[in-house]
Amino acid sequence: MQDCNRMDLPLAQAAMSPGPEQFSETCERQPLPVVIIGNGPSAICLSYFLSGHRPYVRKGAVHPNPILQRKLQDIAGSSVVEQDLEFLSEGLEGRSHNPLAVLFDALVRPDGDLGGMAESVLTWRLEPKHLVPHLVLGKGPPGGAWHSIEGSMFTLSLGDWMELPGLHFRDWMRRKRKNLRNDRATTRDIAQYYEHYVKVLGLQQRFVCGTVVTSVKPLLSSSAEEDRVEPLTASRKLYEIQGFHQTAGLQSPFCIHAENVVLATGTYDSPAWLGADGEDLPYVFHKISDLETALQKQRLGPDSDPVLIVGAGLTAADAVLTARHSNVPVIHTFRRAVSDSGLVFNQLPKMMYPEYHKVHQMMTEQSLTSSGPYKGYSSLPKHHVACFSADKKCVLEDASGKRTVFNISMAFVLIGSNPNLSFLPSHGKHLALDPEQPVNSRRNPIDTDPFTYESVQEPGLYALGPLAGDSFVRFLQGGALAVTASLLKKGTLI
Repeated sequence: MQDCNRMDLPLAQAAMSPGPEQFSETCERQPLPVVIIGNGPSAICLSYFLSGHRPYVRKGAVHPNPILQRKLQDIAGSSVVEQDLEFLSEGLEGRSHNPLAVLFDALVRPDGDLGGMAESVLTWRLEPKHLVPHLVLGKGPPGGAWHSIEGSMFTLSLGDWMELPGLHFRDWMRRKRKNLRNDRATTRDIAQYYEHYVKVLGLQQRFVCGTVVTSVKPLLSSSAEEDRVEPLTASRKLYEIQGFHQTAGLQSPFCIHAENVVLATGTYDSPAWLGADGEDLPYVFHKISDLETALQKQRLGPDSDPVLIVGAGLTAADAVLTARHSNVPVIHTFRRAVSDSGLVFNQLPKMMYPEYHKVHQMMTEQSLTSSGPYKGYSSLPKHHVACFSADKKCVLEDASGKRTVFNISMAFVLIGSNPNLSFLPSHGKHLALDPEQPVNSRRNPIDTDPFTYESVQEPGLYALGPLAGDSFVRFLQGGALAVTASLLKKGTLI
């Protein structure tokens, strides 16, 4: 194990902060108050808060919710961060299970769920006295997984719902001379917006891109610390973060200490597997980007055997659209019935999402046993994959147990993804609501306090975004508010 009192990584230089030598010396000498792992929108939003930006209720603002309006009148002139957030969130309802996610969304988009465009009741002030020194560690550029998604796809959420505090997304799009389609943006636009956001708001000095975290663990005993790290006290817990920084083809190890660690890695890193026999064969893939690569390299075409697409979510639908756009034949299989109310297609407005409703129509009208207008596409609802064989045959089984063999060219299993928490003991299972099961953003998120987002099991460890059950950008911002308020109560300031 490397000596964690020795800073081998020029973190400050990688973060483009002024005075890299001084910053490295500071990291060597004392722990950082906060280290954020991940650099997607959750991490970016928290960095904005921790850089001293504070939300206030805008003078003269009137919220359409009369109960919330009365509460806001009582805090006029005070930062929202310093309020009783539990009290403010009481009685509010929304599309998130996290009360502060609903609260912050209600303040920013007072009638968002009703389709209205009411102005935010918040205004922002930069208050340097509230700066919390922090570092944001990410594998790629700011924006996280948004840079890994095929850029021409449109977001599920409205473009305005993708924006972060301090930079209106529509204004940014206007300056770029770009347009929204049905009020939705492309994933490329979103990735560029987040990267630009970090630069224009002066957050880049806190971001270290090209870093891979390999270990995060609490320091349980002051005997583990030497002269460069202050001794632990009963009320002061430290975390040790190890990893390496990649630049110009070289890897430089690093090891730093932090009083608080925020997990903001998202869930895009580890695609979910079926667990079927033969799923590890070279023609079976788990990312839609592999389909795009195969099309670009002309490995697939109209005369190919069908591609098998497994899944009934939006990524699977995107894969169907991508394949059909290139006239590649498709066999589309999924476990549920097309009429299942749990299918995402049955929850989306047709006018706003015409392409997804076209896929749902195909799933409904063109099963393998019926003819329809969609040549080269076959739907197999209520089926699951029994196995894949080395000769590119796939066995599908229906609800009655009947099996059918298909010749395919490639298979794309697109059934969701799981977070990559390999840097935590047991991949973080001990932090989840059900510690016997892997962490999953929908079924088994990290168990956090709903008003601080701090881990119930590990004080000083926080979770944001999908890890805390908030999969939409509009809701993850409430988590940043919660973490900032919690750190303020701890006295985590310069």
